Amino acid sequence: MNSQHMVHKANQISLFFASYPHDEAVAAVADHFKKFWEPRMRRQLIAYVDAGDDGLHELVAPAVTILKELEAANA
Repeated sequence: MNSQHMVHKANQISLFFASYPHDEAVAAVADHFKKFWEPRMRRQLIAYVDAGDDGLHELVAPAVTILKELEAANA
């Protein structure tokens, strides 16, 4: 998927959880990425965040950190 579309999707998910307490929101965003995004999409998002996370909602980068930890544990 193109980066602009991916950023939009990730931001929409983050906005849904933005009213939760911060730690719960981050965990929920990471859980959503893990459950509903295919591995290729998760890898693209991780690479995007690693490159600078331009334009992403503030919940996405910490959620990606959790996602990376989960994927490393399952490798």
